[in-house]
Amino acid sequence: MKHETSTTPASEPKKVHFVSLGCPKNLVDGEIMLGHLMRDGYVVTDDSSQADTVVVNTCGFIDDAKKESISKILEMAELKKAGNLKKLVVAGCLTQRYKEELVEGLPEADVFIGSGEFQNISQILREEEAGLGKKTYFNLPTYLQEENSPRVNSQPKYTAYLKISEGCLKRCAFCAIPKIRGNLQSRRLTAIVNEAKLLVAGGVRELNIISHDFTDFGWDLRKKETGASERPEALLAALSEIDGLDWVRVLYLYPDGISDEMIELIKTRPKLVKYFDMPLQHISNAMLKRMNRQMTREEISDRLAKIRQEIPDAVIRTQFIVGFPGETEEDFQELLEFVREQRFDRVGCFMYSPEDNTPAGRFEDQIDEEIKQRRHDELMELQMDISREKHRAFVGRVVPVLVEGLSEETELLLKGRMAQQAPDIDGVIYINDGQAAVGEIVQVRITDSHDYDLVGEIAQEDATH
Repeated sequence: MKHETSTTPASEPKKVHFVSLGCPKNLVDGEIMLGHLMRDGYVVTDDSSQADTVVVNTCGFIDDAKKESISKILEMAELKKAGNLKKLVVAGCLTQRYKEELVEGLPEADVFIGSGEFQNISQILREEEAGLGKKTYFNLPTYLQEENSPRVNSQPKYTAYLKISEGCLKRCAFCAIPKIRGNLQSRRLTAIVNEAKLLVAGGVRELNIISHDFTDFGWDLRKKETGASERPEALLAALSEIDGLDWVRVLYLYPDGISDEMIELIKTRPKLVKYFDMPLQHISNAMLKRMNRQMTREEISDRLAKIRQEIPDAVIRTQFIVGFPGETEEDFQELLEFVREQRFDRVGCFMYSPEDNTPAGRFEDQIDEEIKQRRHDELMELQMDISREKHRAFVGRVVPVLVEGLSEETELLLKGRMAQQAPDIDGVIYINDGQAAVGEIVQVRITDSHDYDLVGEIAQEDATH
């Protein structure tokens, strides 16, 4: 992707070091900030000790993410003592969520930018340089990425995240996202498709579609405008027709919005990866109701059965919360039995932690930490056994693999991912025989399996690459 840079002469370019924490949606916000800064003449450096400005793009979703964000801010603040660092900027969800507390508790930071102002980072830093700035920049989180928003893809050139909306329509009892990010705001379908084509023109072969819930895409626009074309199914159809794009993977599909038409598209369009990332959270009807989820166990089971009937080789990934207030041992055992019965390909498990200003955080029947830990470990042990069996079933199969480069473990191995493995959250495939270029998709014969990863060799028909 080409980005316009400032033509103003300068003796030394301004250097910025960027730290992005949390989810891919936050990462895209960081890429937009980088795009604005580079257009304004900044040079990005991976060495924080060489930076004039450091931006920490924080996450404020759960306790562990908050702690990581605070720790990283304090780590970067230490650079001031060395004398190079002039501005420490704290941005992102944690900043938006804890405005006053963060400003008061972190005097080491120079500027705080909320999630409603991050797109103005260049102007904010110019004001700072001119001595006209202030310490805090907060606004309602109503910014929606535009078609011409400058953005730097921070991922390897063959892959990118594509954010299609902001905010969330759901009101789950445990989640603070609507308070941080606001209500659902969908981008225009044409703008999304144009950005996707631009990314592909820059070498991207794999797009990972992100939002808080893909299945709600366009709901807000359709409500306001009769005949609005923004629908998740229409977006899938349009992306599947882009020349040069190999894989389109959708992340975060809530089960209540997965339509028969959507399943049919994923089944019949080769570029649409047969991968369903469905955050179910629980399966006990009592827990689903307390969580303010929109489906019953019976409805969820029907949707899963429909997916597997139409797409037998579909990969289904899900997440559960254990230790939610009021979860009884019977509720948990029902969840275990459901996981045993469904044999999901991937499962993430979170121990519930009370979040400020959420309904569940005010529930009285909170669960003891030891019980949460025991339930977490028991569920993940069960899933580990299922994962091992599913991985062993791949041995002997030949699968297309997107080559990512040399393994971090040893330069003797290449690594890559098959379509059923999403970046950063799923395992990888190590290639111990054969050569291929980074970003190339090659056929790999699986020869061995491990708990999370697979091992294979480039099949004979691709061995000449």
